[in-house]
Amino acid sequence: LSSSSSSSSSGTLGEFDPLNTRVPATKIEVTFGRTEVIDNTRNPDFVRKFVLDFFFEEKQNLRFDDFLGQTFCTLGEIIGSTGGRVQRTLSGIPGKKCGVIILTAEELSNCRDIATMQLCANKLDKKDFFGKSDPFLVFYRSNEDGTFTICHKTEVIKNTLNPVWQPFTIPVRALCNGDYDRTVKVDVYDWDRDGSHDFIGEFTTSYRELSRGQNQFNVYEVLNPKKKGKKKKYINSGTVSIFATCFDIFWTLYKKCHNALLIHVYMFVFPGNPSQPTSLHYMSPYQMNAYAMALKAVGEIIQDYDSDKLFPAYGFGAKLPPDGKISHAFPLNGDSENPNCVGIEGVLESYFQSLRTVQLYGPTNFAPVINKVANCAAEITDGSQYFVLLMITDGVISDMVQTKEAVVNASSLPLSIIIVGVGPAEFDAMEELDGDDVRVSSRGRLAERDIVQFVPFRDYIDRSGNQVLSMARLAKDVLAEIPDQLLSFMKSRGIEPRPAMSTPPMPELHPHM
Repeated sequence: LSSSSSSSSSGTLGEFDPLNTRVPATKIEVTFGRTEVIDNTRNPDFVRKFVLDFFFEEKQNLRFDDFLGQTFCTLGEIIGSTGGRVQRTLSGIPGKKCGVIILTAEELSNCRDIATMQLCANKLDKKDFFGKSDPFLVFYRSNEDGTFTICHKTEVIKNTLNPVWQPFTIPVRALCNGDYDRTVKVDVYDWDRDGSHDFIGEFTTSYRELSRGQNQFNVYEVLNPKKKGKKKKYINSGTVSIFATCFDIFWTLYKKCHNALLIHVYMFVFPGNPSQPTSLHYMSPYQMNAYAMALKAVGEIIQDYDSDKLFPAYGFGAKLPPDGKISHAFPLNGDSENPNCVGIEGVLESYFQSLRTVQLYGPTNFAPVINKVANCAAEITDGSQYFVLLMITDGVISDMVQTKEAVVNASSLPLSIIIVGVGPAEFDAMEELDGDDVRVSSRGRLAERDIVQFVPFRDYIDRSGNQVLSMARLAKDVLAEIPDQLLSFMKSRGIEPRPAMSTPPMPELHPHM
């Protein structure tokens, strides 16, 4: 059930409260939900939707309240009307027109998929006289009668023509009601404080198109129909890039309920002088090096699934002060008793600090690292925790035989391994560990599950030098297999999602709803 409103008064529109009474004899009304507040508009289009159980055989009374007025109807009236759309006049202030409210209803599909998206735009039209633009996006789901219903708004990014919006998650049935081919329209606006937002342009897509994009990456031209009709040589109003992935409901339950998920982040550091621009570890004052970009791209997304945001981070291959002792597993923060870094920013800070204090040294041994994390994962196999090992390297594997055996042994544990190759080296051996086509084997034993995902970072670098696009492309592809790998372990052990331990209570509903 969604709503929009048209009011004769200016100013802030309040929160509409749909109220449901399903047992008239009791005269009990239960507050079902509130819309968001939309400022400075007389024609708000509310994003928040309400899911109600519909009973054909019962009269389900609804009341909609706002400080401007109220109205009444039944759920059956909305569902039974043409196109599932009802318009009601608001009343409550004697002698004053309070406006109207428009209500629409649609039967929900059984689709339980969840879509996660991140969007960025490039070269949008400049709308502000003393600045650039303050862009935001509005998503609309197409209805069966050809109209559109708002289903999501992004935040506003101030003073830029190249915005990068925060990732968001939306149920697929809210986006297209489970119809993957249904049109999804996206409008691009320039935000204005007085609510008279300037229209920049629009584009259309579908969820099927989003999910089929190369590496879940799609680029759309932003078009303004009015400008296109007036100008013979119209150039688009910019482009919008969308990165989309979809998880099924089983993964969503694990994401919500298994909030003790542990993530171990490991880093490889190899010979080279960080002070030289030719080094992959070079610390430029203007941009991040390849190691930092890979760590930030993957880490910022995967840290959302870690409960305490503490990451044990290690470097491999260095001579440590003060005696130059060689180590292939030293804590980046220099604290062997507590190698945890606070968040991905803490890992990055420790990485940069370590480059100033250690002398990088080879070779590239993977097996000790994998075995170290596997030993931790072997202690907790009840499904309450899952381990993700992120390895970033610019070299080839020096202990391939031992590494294969370590992967085969770890494939029965709650563990996934992500390997990101940076630099120009040949990574043929890494591809062999990624068991997408041929399952990894060792001494005649096949890996129980495919737990390794390898990608060379160079394949994801944007040609225009846009680091945001490069990092987003890398993160989407390198993390794509984690949900299936987690689920494959849980399902192989018959482990069902557990109830969340610390989630807020659901609002109390009427006992007959």
